[in-house]
Amino acid sequence: MLAPVFVAVFVGLGFWWGLPLTSATLLALLVTVSLGLPLRAQIGRAAARAKTGIPRRFWVYAGFAALYGICETVNGNWAQLDMADLGASTTEASLALTAFWAAVTAGRILFAAIQRRVPSPVTYHVLPFWLAGVFVLIALLPDDEPALGVLAFALAGLGCSALLPLTISFGQEELTAFAAAAAGGVIAFYQLGYGIAAFGVGPLEDAGVELSTVYGLAAIVAGAMGAWSFVVAGRRPSPASVHPLPGPVAR
Repeated sequence: MLAPVFVAVFVGLGFWWGLPLTSATLLALLVTVSLGLPLRAQIGRAAARAKTGIPRRFWVYAGFAALYGICETVNGNWAQLDMADLGASTTEASLALTAFWAAVTAGRILFAAIQRRVPSPVTYHVLPFWLAGVFVLIALLPDDEPALGVLAFALAGLGCSALLPLTISFGQEELTAFAAAAAGGVIAFYQLGYGIAAFGVGPLEDAGVELSTVYGLAAIVAGAMGAWSFVVAGRRPSPASVHPLPGPVAR
C-alpha cells in the first residue's frame, strides 16, 4: 500500500534504489521471523482429495477471479500513468495509487466487520457494478484535477476490496473436498487476469488507444464480473469467514 509513497520519497531524495533496498530488508526480516514458526500442513489428506479431480464448479470461480485480476490490475498498474496523462505530478500520481491500495485494504476490513448486517452475497453482487461505475468516472476525469483522480482511484479500491477474499471464501465452502486447492487455483487465475491487464494495455497504447478508453473497456469487464457474481454466489449464504483458512484447518 505504501510502496508508491516510498517511490515518491526516494525519487525526491535522489536515490530510487532505496525502495528495493527497503523491500529486501523487510523481506529478510519476514523470513527471519518465519523460520521460528511451525508449518502444519495436512499433506496426506490434501493428496487424497487431489485424486478426485477438479470439480466443474471450480471453473466458475476461476473465471470470476480472472475478470477480477483484470479489473484490479488496470488500477494497480496503470493508475499512475493515467494520472500523469491528466497532468498530475509524480507525487500526486503516487498518492492516487496509494489511495487505491489503502481503500482495498480498508474495504476488506470493513466488509468483514459488517457481514452480519450486510450479507456477503449482497456485497459480492454490488461491488462489481460499483467498480464499473467508477471506471466510467475515471475514463471521464478532466485534466488538471488531481484531487478528483485520487478520489476516483480510492473509490475503485473500495470496489475491488472484498471481491477476491469472498471468491476464495465461497469456493472453499462450496468445494469442500477441493478446499485446500481451491484457494490456490483461484489465485492462479487471478494472476492470469493480472497478466492480461499488465501486459495487454501496453500494446493497446502503442496502437493509439488512450488510457481513458482502456478504463471504459474495463467498465465492461467489471459489468461482466457483476453478472458472473450471480453465477458464483446467486443462492449461497454468507460464508463463515471472509478470510478463511484453507481446508480442514478452518474448522
